[in-house]
Amino acid sequence: MKSICVYCGSSDLVHADYKTAAFQLGVTLAQKGLRLVYGGGKTGLMGEVANGALSVGGEVVGIIIPSMNTPALAHAGLSRLDVAPDMHGRKARMHELADGYIALPGGFGTWDELFETITWAQTGAHEKPVGLLNVKKYYDPLLTAMDYAVAEGFVFSEHRKSVFSESTPEELLEKMTKYEHPHEAVKRWLKED
Repeated sequence: MKSICVYCGSSDLVHADYKTAAFQLGVTLAQKGLRLVYGGGKTGLMGEVANGALSVGGEVVGIIIPSMNTPALAHAGLSRLDVAPDMHGRKARMHELADGYIALPGGFGTWDELFETITWAQTGAHEKPVGLLNVKKYYDPLLTAMDYAVAEGFVFSEHRKSVFSESTPEELLEKMTKYEHPHEAVKRWLKED
C-alpha cells in the first residue's frame, strides 16, 4: 500500500479523544510513508488527520466539492487539493487514488463512503483492504450489526471478516497489509460458480 483514503467526521463538537486519534492516524500514515487521501476539510477529524500527516512531512491530497471549497471548510495547507464536480465524482476520485481505506468515527457522510467501499469490495469492483479505527469503541454497535447480518444470512462471513477493526493505527495497518481479497465469496455472491 502506498496511499490510504481516510473517511471521517468534520464536526468540531466531538470528544477530544476522537481528534487526538485522528491526528495520530495522520502521523502514523506519514511516518510509514503512506500518502493520505481524504475529503479536503480543515474541521473536525478531517482537519486533525491532515494536520497529523502534515506535521511530520507527509503527503496529503484532499478531494473536495465546489460548495465545500470555502475558507471556512477547505484545508489551505495540503500537498494538493483537487476539486471534484460533485459527491459522486469526489468519492470516485478518492477510490481511484487509494490502495486501502480507513474509517475514523463519523456520521452519515463517513458511513456512506464506508459502506460504498465495502459494497464495491463485495461485488469485486476493488480488491483493497477496508478498516475501522475503532476509537472509544465507536464502531462496536456497527460491528455487532454486521455480525447479526452474517447470522441472518444477509452477508457472507468472508465479506464480514474483510472489514478490519482495531483501536490503534499500527494494529489496523498491520492487519490491512495482510489482506487477502475473498475472491470465492465474490463469485458466490455474484452466483458465478
